[in-house]
Amino acid sequence: MKLHVIDTGFFKLDGGAMFGVVPKTLWQRTNPADENNLCTWAMRCLLVEDGDRLILIDNGIGDKQDAKFLSHYYLHGEATLKSSLHTAGFAPEDITDMFLTHLHFDHCGGGVQYSSSGAPELVFPNAIYWSNADHWEWATKPNAREKASFLKENILPMQESGHLRLIDPAVPSPFPQFDIFYANGHTDKMMVPVIPYKGRKLAYMADLLPSTGHIPLPYVMGYDTRPLLTLDEKASFLTKAAAEDYVLFLEHDPVHECCTVAQTEKGVRLAETFTLAEL
Repeated sequence: MKLHVIDTGFFKLDGGAMFGVVPKTLWQRTNPADENNLCTWAMRCLLVEDGDRLILIDNGIGDKQDAKFLSHYYLHGEATLKSSLHTAGFAPEDITDMFLTHLHFDHCGGGVQYSSSGAPELVFPNAIYWSNADHWEWATKPNAREKASFLKENILPMQESGHLRLIDPAVPSPFPQFDIFYANGHTDKMMVPVIPYKGRKLAYMADLLPSTGHIPLPYVMGYDTRPLLTLDEKASFLTKAAAEDYVLFLEHDPVHECCTVAQTEKGVRLAETFTLAEL
């Protein structure tokens, strides 16, 4: 098995929204804000190369939204989804499986584009697009709080194309390459892949742990639908990660690709940061 980092660029979100009830005087130490209180965040995806399968985990925000939408998020950086795939030696047509941790626009928007005629089409025409039944229901019939994050133009073409498959946690996983941890605090049934790699376990943290700045348990995003549940899920997962020396792959950290955590007298804290290539 080989793992490839697929960078898709950066965007900006309000720092207060990203850290919930934590005061700015604390969170700005790790994630400094600009004059508009916006912090920069990565959209870092992961490509799993295993035999004849190429499994892409998340795909960023994409570029099909209109200028008004994109102006709210200040997309920047030289890397794009397709350029990063090319750098890794692959094309969109090579992807066999598009695994989506959840269907918020910054995690799945890059999987659908508009054709020259203006019709939606899949960026990965030969791939199966994977979600799960509970989250699909949650995303296609969204609550008022998350409605702005679940965009039908990102989601429905997967189903309409016939490429959508829904994972059932009660039956054997279609991915023997990794285990899946289901988290419900951020959104319903977000999937966190835990991948055996080089004698370690590597967890693609999605929005369970957006950055190293979110490691202390109370540092929970204001975007989370069930923040107290996130706190419990983080406590359980990070305690196990510290005990078993997990590598935590960070989707949104603007600086660090990977980290480890350790148990201290103050609770679980950051241990080391490094790139995937340094493993």
